[in-house]
Amino acid sequence: MSIESRTRRTLMRDKANGKIAGVCAGLAEYFNIEVWLVRIIAVTALIFSSSFVFVIYVAMWFILDEKKPDPVSHSQHTVGVKTKVWQAGEPPQRAFHDIAREFQDMEQSLQKMERYVTSNAYKLDRELDRL
Repeated sequence: MSIESRTRRTLMRDKANGKIAGVCAGLAEYFNIEVWLVRIIAVTALIFSSSFVFVIYVAMWFILDEKKPDPVSHSQHTVGVKTKVWQAGEPPQRAFHDIAREFQDMEQSLQKMERYVTSNAYKLDRELDRL
């Protein structure tokens, strides 16, 4: 088992992706399904169960901690590919294009570094730093 598969997930409210309090968004993230599907289930359950689901929703609103937003840098972009229609993630074709674009950006950065290191300016800068 890898370390990533052993990490413990926690159920938290996701207010950034939520409509009211982020309870449905947090449940969707915890169970790795689309938010709209959780919302449909919640509304359907609310209609058919009188006020029991409403009480549970409000209780989860107060009990669950709010998820802190993750500052994601451009270089740490992860692409999640969905395998089923209701799962979160990008379609495979779009994920492929995103990955290809990231590799092109890295390739351009590498070429820029290689041009600088093999140029006379790099040699001159290195000699000036030695003085």
